[in-house]
Amino acid sequence: MGHAHASGDNYINFAPGIKSWLTSLDHKRIGLMYMIAVMTFFALGGTMAILIRLQLFSPGAHLFSGPDYNKVMTYHGAIMVFFVIIPGIPAFLGNFFLPLHIGAKDVAFPRLNLMSWYVFMIGATLGLTTLFYGGVDTGWTFYTPYSIRTGTAVVSMVLAAFIMGMSSVLTGLNFIVTVHKLRAPGMTMGRMPLFVWAIYSTAILQVLATPVLAITLLLIAAERLIGIGIFDPNLGGDPVLFQHFFWFYSHPAVYIMILPAMGIISEVIVAFSRKTIFGYTAIAYSSLGIAAVSFFVWGHHMFVTGQSEVAGLVFSFITMLVGVPTAIKMFNWLATMYRGSIQFQSPMLYAMGFLFLFAIGGVTGIMLASVGLDVHFHDTYFVVAHFHYVMVGGSLMALMAGIYYWFPKMFGKMYNETTARISFVFTFIGFNVTFFPQFVLGAMGMPRRYADYLPPFESLNKISTVGSWLIATGFLISLYTIIRGLQSGAKAPANPWGAKTLEWTVASPPIHSNFDIDPIVTAGPYEYR
Repeated sequence: MGHAHASGDNYINFAPGIKSWLTSLDHKRIGLMYMIAVMTFFALGGTMAILIRLQLFSPGAHLFSGPDYNKVMTYHGAIMVFFVIIPGIPAFLGNFFLPLHIGAKDVAFPRLNLMSWYVFMIGATLGLTTLFYGGVDTGWTFYTPYSIRTGTAVVSMVLAAFIMGMSSVLTGLNFIVTVHKLRAPGMTMGRMPLFVWAIYSTAILQVLATPVLAITLLLIAAERLIGIGIFDPNLGGDPVLFQHFFWFYSHPAVYIMILPAMGIISEVIVAFSRKTIFGYTAIAYSSLGIAAVSFFVWGHHMFVTGQSEVAGLVFSFITMLVGVPTAIKMFNWLATMYRGSIQFQSPMLYAMGFLFLFAIGGVTGIMLASVGLDVHFHDTYFVVAHFHYVMVGGSLMALMAGIYYWFPKMFGKMYNETTARISFVFTFIGFNVTFFPQFVLGAMGMPRRYADYLPPFESLNKISTVGSWLIATGFLISLYTIIRGLQSGAKAPANPWGAKTLEWTVASPPIHSNFDIDPIVTAGPYEYR
């Protein structure tokens, strides 16, 4: 397969002009448009996070009033979950690399792919307009009965999440069909890169779980607009029913966020350990295993809602079961690294950061799955810390690993390795400094979602806030590294990391139709001698 291309022939300058991008059916361009959107929303959600930490720097609410604090916290959660982490990896890196990974020219439905970007942007725009008329103060979970009664722009926000959910379903459908129908000759399911397995498992979750959220959000809108009385106790409704509906989607959603991250980690660890993956089949099927089990664990969010002891025990047991396929992945990654000739470039540093943070998130998740501990920790900062270790420590570390790993392939340029490593150090240390004290705060009994706190919690909150500044610094250095790399990076070699998957056999950046010659696959994706 040829690398010799005039630079005028790649997907970036295939057809110049902004209109050609906004109407492009090329999965690579659509992936980059998602990247720009998600990075913009991430900056916004991150700003909200910094504001939250500034408010909590010392007791005595001094930056926001209580109601305003609730709005900032709601937007931080809603933007990070619905605008950033759920679409982040599948819509950006999944769109860009899934066809390249399986030797396809594009996704199965290119027009649907473009439409899903527009649907996402319409939903996101609607969600952000609520900032200008009253805001939303329900928390990102929209819990009833409060979300039915508050005088804020809840209807617009739930409709925005509903519309973005449609985008998620369209993307998931596209990926499932692409994986089943467009694999190159010889690319059996057992020869697909693990990133493809992860995106495929995620797509199944997107298609099956998202409609439940969609119906739930429409019901909230209906409650507010016409008072149907499904969740409203005044009308004979059941507010706890909302939690069942919401978490039936939102727990699988956690795996929509983390499974693609695990796929990236599999690719990066193999490439930088210079070794065939340990236990390919186990990692591939554990993705499907996690996806399957995730539908049966939603009740662990509801141990204190008065559900029966039997339900509590069953949910507790099944939740701990998620630890099994997850541990399979962790052990196989470590076994892959064992006696490999590991290169500590920035993608690998982020991948190892992921392993460390995700392990802490996972262990604390097992703690929260045991009913006795959960009753004590419920609605404290312990849960906040656990959630961030899994989601941010997991998804965002992996997203950074993926961006740095595939940057040379996407843009045909190299970034500055030194500043990339510095960005990792700031992000990783800052992350632990921010969230580890929150485990202690939660164990001490500090409740979450409060605009103020008691003086004994002050010193740990100060440490946590300083950590948030370090994280922000890390991401700003990353942004600088990426922009500098785009502007003046050295020309990237064809395969800078010596990886073995198909995307490294095409030009950098890839041509519009991906492959000059249709690839024929004769071996597994990770054949190191």
